[in-house]
Amino acid sequence: MAKMAANEEKQQGHRAGVYKQKNKGHKHGKHRTKGEVERENKGRVSVMTLTKKQRKELRKMDRRHKANQLRKTKKDQVLTEKRRLGSRDGPPHLVAVVSLHANADAGAVSKLLRGEGAGGVAHLERCVSGVGDSFGLIMPRFKQRFTFVNQSTDDMHSLLDVAKVADSLVFVLDSTEGWDTYGDHCLSCLFAQGLPSYALVCQGLSDISVKKRVDFRKALSKITEVRFPDSRLFPLDSDQDTTLLLRHLGSQRQRKLGFRSRRSHLLAERVAFTPNDPVEGSGGGGGPSGLGTLRVSGYVRGRALHANRLVHISGHGDFQLSQIDAPPDPLPLNLTTVRATKPGRGRDVEMQDGGENEAPVRVLMKADPSSRESLQAEAEVDPMDGEQTWPTEQELLDAEEARKNKRVMKVPKGTSDYQATWIINDDEKEETDEESSDDDDDDGNDLMDEAMDGEDEENHSQEIGSQAASEDEEEEEEEEVCSTERGGADQRYDNNMDEAAEEEGLKRYREARSHELFPDEVDTPLDAPARIRFQRYRGLKSFRSSPWDPMENLPLDYSRIFQFQSFERTRRRILAEAAADEDGAMDGWYVTLHIIDVPFSVMESVQSGKPLVLVSLLPHEQKMSVMHLLVQRHPSNTEPIKTKEELVFHCGFRRFRASPIFSQHTTADKHKMERFLRPDAPTVVSVYAPITFPPAGVLLFKQRNDGVQDLVATGSLLSCDPQRVVLKRIVLSGHPFKINRRSAVVRYMFFNRDDIMWFKPVELRTKWGRRGHIKDALGTHGHMKCVFDNQLRSQDTVLMNLYKRAYPRWTFDPYVPPQLPWFKKEVTIEMDDLDME
Repeated sequence: MAKMAANEEKQQGHRAGVYKQKNKGHKHGKHRTKGEVERENKGRVSVMTLTKKQRKELRKMDRRHKANQLRKTKKDQVLTEKRRLGSRDGPPHLVAVVSLHANADAGAVSKLLRGEGAGGVAHLERCVSGVGDSFGLIMPRFKQRFTFVNQSTDDMHSLLDVAKVADSLVFVLDSTEGWDTYGDHCLSCLFAQGLPSYALVCQGLSDISVKKRVDFRKALSKITEVRFPDSRLFPLDSDQDTTLLLRHLGSQRQRKLGFRSRRSHLLAERVAFTPNDPVEGSGGGGGPSGLGTLRVSGYVRGRALHANRLVHISGHGDFQLSQIDAPPDPLPLNLTTVRATKPGRGRDVEMQDGGENEAPVRVLMKADPSSRESLQAEAEVDPMDGEQTWPTEQELLDAEEARKNKRVMKVPKGTSDYQATWIINDDEKEETDEESSDDDDDDGNDLMDEAMDGEDEENHSQEIGSQAASEDEEEEEEEEVCSTERGGADQRYDNNMDEAAEEEGLKRYREARSHELFPDEVDTPLDAPARIRFQRYRGLKSFRSSPWDPMENLPLDYSRIFQFQSFERTRRRILAEAAADEDGAMDGWYVTLHIIDVPFSVMESVQSGKPLVLVSLLPHEQKMSVMHLLVQRHPSNTEPIKTKEELVFHCGFRRFRASPIFSQHTTADKHKMERFLRPDAPTVVSVYAPITFPPAGVLLFKQRNDGVQDLVATGSLLSCDPQRVVLKRIVLSGHPFKINRRSAVVRYMFFNRDDIMWFKPVELRTKWGRRGHIKDALGTHGHMKCVFDNQLRSQDTVLMNLYKRAYPRWTFDPYVPPQLPWFKKEVTIEMDDLDME
């Protein structure tokens, strides 16, 4: 028994102590839901949650209801905006009729639309003064009203101005070809600027036999689907076709253009000019050469128009308003129902109630001189701002910091501070001794090679002189052959050629070709020191990471421009304020604007039949700054476009001339300047111009000597940033003629010893990827010893990159001369060719 009791004591298990680890049990997927957690908490919130901003937690059904409400609100806004256009509360639907082919008659389309009432739809037809061939149309059947403008394509500026404010464009096509070459050119400009809603119209299909009519429509649809995919082609030969076209124009979805939807704009329908009195006018008197008040009547579109805002007249400049009037609407839709029975139809037809001139003219708003925006476009320049009379606080702090970090070293007793700066430490002395010992081995061989190469240069120069003499003789013989008189067709062909333009084009072509083969390479002058010729250039260790102060050595023109602390933040704020502003003449109102101090040339432009387009400017949009535009070269233009060459710009509602510079489009803080507009990559165009808040379309034209303007590039507005650093690069090239293991003797980069020592800190590179630096100058004729990271090849070229900051040229001119249609020039040449045959 005693043995059994002892065994039981040994078999007792271990009892867990107080510090035994206790693991969590597995929950088997039975997690608590959010509802259970809320019921258990019973509204209690943790202390950390109470101290933070309360965020409303929505349940699943609440989130679904909120999304449905937002969707319904947006849908109602779109439907309201769509139904408002052309209705009683909105402006008339502005439609521009444009012909895209020489055989397509836009006037016939306008006449058919003008006489659309023969089909049984009562309408009102009213001609509008101030615009060329235009008329108004009221459609009681559709409860809409239209304004049609027949715009010719001969004047590209007028066509683009009308397209900026038109709600829809009606393109008149040819029944066989669709559009011609000039029509395709017009479409390129319209697409680049921003194309509103459109409709394609074709006449003459009814004259084709029924069997061939389907084939003609298929062939025409195949042509149009290149530019207008999934578009409908409307035949326009009868009143029924006209009714279908009007219904389509009134019900189609409107394209939203950002540059006009955020600004109030207006197409002039009535224009009157009143000269200023000699005492009141700032121009010194009225009359054809003075200033006056321009009264412009039209429908407000886009945003609300305020009298204190500036207005811009496309092609003429910025002006101020004195007051806004509300005359009677010339195209009202408040109609009284009159019972009229037409033959064969028993229905109600709505007719207009007469007496439109009974209502008096009301003054909506007068400009407040104290709060009206100023016309100041340039900053006031004070020549004394550049004078430094006392250090700034930052300069004093920097000087104090430099004094604290001053190097401490032991110097002999009696040594001044100036003498102490020239004392070299032991570490620096050891480094210089090692470098000098490495150079002793190759100096003797280099001096002998230099003497041998002197004779080679003399022999080579004699050979070059003999070859140049023989080439000159051959050129003289060719000139004698070319100078012989030609007769007949050749002589008439030469008479139509501009020799000066040909020589200038050849020069630009050779420069572009040379830049393509040898980018940015320049020749070091022989008659002037390179350190003087390139004194404004500097070298960079790394174009990507080396610093460049954007406020360093700014030109005088930068004192005339304005700069934002944050352009993007200012743009968002101004656009948000413009969207929320409901003060002034609202969208759809027919108003009369009194524009003060307008030159008589604006009235002469209206009298010549050109459209008058006004836009209300946002704050700061009259001020000058450095604007950057992102453009792409148009495929139709192959002529070299050099930087700082004068171009014609269409930027939003503005039209001006300026001389820009081109640069690469990168995300770095420095951007390389392009000497020519590249055809294969997007290019940033920098120019002095008035501030415009994006988005806005951009078109670039180049004017020929004969007045024709060619489309060069298209794009969009990028930003406004005067601190964008654009660096112009030049490349100095040299030839290695003595190559050692890692060193080489280079010549033809410089031609004197002082230039070599001046550019010694700049890094060298080669076309085969080697990198190095100048070690020392050999002799006095420009030979230098260079060390590279690897051995050079005999066919390699040594290069040195130098940079300087480039700025646009201040040649801003708001006046753009009218252009001639370039197809007329081509027709003249073709007729001469026929005469020669």
